[in-house]
Amino acid sequence: MSRDPRYDILFEPIRIGPVTAPNRFYQAPHCNGMGRLFPDSMIAMRGMKAEGGWGIVATEQCDFHPTGDVQPFTETRLWGDMDVPYLAGMVNAVHKHGSLAAVELVHNGQDTGNIYSREVPIGPVHRPVTWLNHPVQARAMDLSDIRAYRRWHRNAALRARKAGFDIVVVYAGHDGTMPSHFLSRRHNQRSDEYGGSLENRLRLYRELLQDTLEAVGDTMGVVARFAVDEMMGPNGLEWQNEGRDAIEMMAEMPDMWDVNVSDWENDSMTSRFAPEGYQEDYIAFVKQVSSKPVAAVGRYTSPDTMVSAIKRGLVDMICAARPSIADPFLPNKIRDGHADDIRECIGCNICAAWNNISAPIRCTQNPTMGEEWRKDWHPEQIAPKSTESHVLVVGAGPAGLEAAHQLGKRGYRVTLAEAGSQAGGRVSRESALPNLNAWSRVRDYRLGQIAPMANVDLYLNSELSPKDVLEFGADHVAIATGSTWRRDGIGRHVRAPIPGSEFPYALSPDDIMDGKRPEGASVVVFDDDHFYMGSMMADLLVGEGYQVTLATPGLCVSSWTEHTLEQQHIEKRLVSLGVEILPRHSVVELGGGVVEMVNLVTGESVKRPGVLVPVTMRLPNDALYDALMDGPDRLKTAGIKSVRRIGDCYGPATIAAAVYEGHRYARELDTEIDPDGVPFKTVKYDLELGG
Repeated sequence: MSRDPRYDILFEPIRIGPVTAPNRFYQAPHCNGMGRLFPDSMIAMRGMKAEGGWGIVATEQCDFHPTGDVQPFTETRLWGDMDVPYLAGMVNAVHKHGSLAAVELVHNGQDTGNIYSREVPIGPVHRPVTWLNHPVQARAMDLSDIRAYRRWHRNAALRARKAGFDIVVVYAGHDGTMPSHFLSRRHNQRSDEYGGSLENRLRLYRELLQDTLEAVGDTMGVVARFAVDEMMGPNGLEWQNEGRDAIEMMAEMPDMWDVNVSDWENDSMTSRFAPEGYQEDYIAFVKQVSSKPVAAVGRYTSPDTMVSAIKRGLVDMICAARPSIADPFLPNKIRDGHADDIRECIGCNICAAWNNISAPIRCTQNPTMGEEWRKDWHPEQIAPKSTESHVLVVGAGPAGLEAAHQLGKRGYRVTLAEAGSQAGGRVSRESALPNLNAWSRVRDYRLGQIAPMANVDLYLNSELSPKDVLEFGADHVAIATGSTWRRDGIGRHVRAPIPGSEFPYALSPDDIMDGKRPEGASVVVFDDDHFYMGSMMADLLVGEGYQVTLATPGLCVSSWTEHTLEQQHIEKRLVSLGVEILPRHSVVELGGGVVEMVNLVTGESVKRPGVLVPVTMRLPNDALYDALMDGPDRLKTAGIKSVRRIGDCYGPATIAAAVYEGHRYARELDTEIDPDGVPFKTVKYDLELGG
């Protein structure tokens, strides 16, 4: 197919100082949980972005001095020449496909505890370290410290050039960098030339830009990554005032502006709280005050929206992190006329979560993300079938759909049987919850890919018994029948059924999603899951007019969503809706229309009227698997060579995990797997052992 001419503008080259990007797709700097600790994985992942057509591929934040040590987070590092080789490896992987390589130089100032380097943290003023509440303080920098800091940054830019980078990103965003701390009135109360007026607070950033331009600007593009609004009202930077004034003061300094909002929780809002392109109102002024190219993020996944942003004069380059994770080949698919094949980001922030727990990046839509080197997985390529096997996949949820899709690509004959009237499983159910409609992309993408495959058949309303499976004639069977939420309250905190938790006195999330509703006007949601489902139940029910109390053994509502950058947004929303939140509480008993709880700190009994909605844990729907495996002789007689559980049926977890397990099943079918071996590559060391 040929490219739609409407999208030609996306493939125009663009000049950034002394270098030229081949198109208008800029993979924004984004963390990935690999960096300096797993450099082979990081290099392969960035190289895949370049192969997929991103004209500029950037590192994550690259720390450039031991006083900005970010341990335990696994970012990239450029402390000295010893860090040049592996970053040069990334540059080579990017250049191999004709893209430009960018490095984002970062010092996190008062945020970092320096728990590895043991250097005393530094910042604009004396201030406790913010990350992880380390019992450490940053000391106020004097003028000699500032001169040293500028020197460290300049040296890092020179090392970046030695590594072969084409672009240096000078970073003042997300309320997490030294320049942003100096710029902020709430962080900077200095009385010298680096404090007070906006011009003074901006001085350090201007100096870093000028130093970088003088050091490497003759051969490298210099990009200013700058937050124009902190979304805090008058208590922080606002684009209408100091944000705009700051850009105007530096309008022609950098070779390109990369503008966004702060902090990270606002810049990378999930789809639950922000639509595609929601930052446009904040950054629209930049091209009005600067002649330099402008890039901005906005979780852009639609080529029409991208073209619109450019033609409306908002940006010159489409800057993206999460969409490039969900589909590294997004640019090439638009270029080649296959825009309908884009795996659109669903905005769930699983990618951010895995980085925040210092683990290699994961993605709900793209199960190959982070596995490019470890498993040699390619997002668009998979080995052809090695046998003429017929595969029966039971269950068309996220695991079953992904398995059928990839098996179909391999060329196997696939039958996908779904007991319900709709494909998608938990994805269809959960995407119907308030503001989660973007999650339906997990289902829709895979159905769209399966639809034209003549070797894949999907049957709805087809619940299969063990007898049906045995008589079907398949060579391999994948059981992807999902899981079911418990109704009895057992989970992390409660280890025995809560007295009185029978239906209808307790309704599970599945009951609620099935349309069942509590009698009466009041509900107690007991959240021992700590992810999104507890808050979703409260959000849904309070929206329908129920008086809702959310109790949790955790320290706050939906505590795990701190990793997905949502916790504050969730709590703010629930409070605004009138939901009563009781942290550090557990449920003791139900009876007489009353839910009895206990304060886990004081031991005080707390009672609320209503029905209980426990959100605690799920049980695998594995009865079909157990029945089949109970008769191995019957399997042999039926000609079934393997039966395997995948997704939530095997181990309930995230949707991302279910998609991964479905993908893994398809990759590993008809492949000999060592059950005792490590199922991925690790770094090998040669060691001569003495006698």
